[in-house]
Amino acid sequence: MLLAGEEWAARFEGFQREAWRLETLPQYLMPQEAEELQAFRDGSRIDPTTVRNEYTDRLRRQAAEGRVQGRVHVVNRPLSEYLRFEFSQYYRPHRLAGEQIRILDVTDRTNPVEGAQDFWMFDQSEVVLMNYEPDGKQINREVFEGDVAPFIEYQRIAVAESVPFEEYVKGLDL
Repeated sequence: MLLAGEEWAARFEGFQREAWRLETLPQYLMPQEAEELQAFRDGSRIDPTTVRNEYTDRLRRQAAEGRVQGRVHVVNRPLSEYLRFEFSQYYRPHRLAGEQIRILDVTDRTNPVEGAQDFWMFDQSEVVLMNYEPDGKQINREVFEGDVAPFIEYQRIAVAESVPFEEYVKGLDL
């Protein structure tokens, strides 16, 4: 089953304990980000402490309710332009709003989650595969129909092998 619109949004309202994401690509080509990405290229930066939008409001509400949203992004250095943008414009304010963001840098090591594709997992019981073209253009979101145990293991490994976002970006000029 493919997810979009309200069915997709309902996953983030309906989870009980945890929504968790594995990101594996160096860029995501999202049309709604084009203007912000161009502003970033032009030197514009945000103050992450002042960001308030639907996403950050939802993160704050979920954290207050004891529901966790987290992610691990697998990266290689040098960071792509998109990753520098994402770290600066999204990850910093999302972290301040309560999202648990970690970075798994595989530049000088074997990727411990090699072969895993991008996915969201809700309450360790439902997996939604995030299908992308190699360049990062999203194809669709697909509910996985099978055993979620391998995805729980990907999560365990990715969290264990990664570092908190703020630790990773110390000293980086974003």
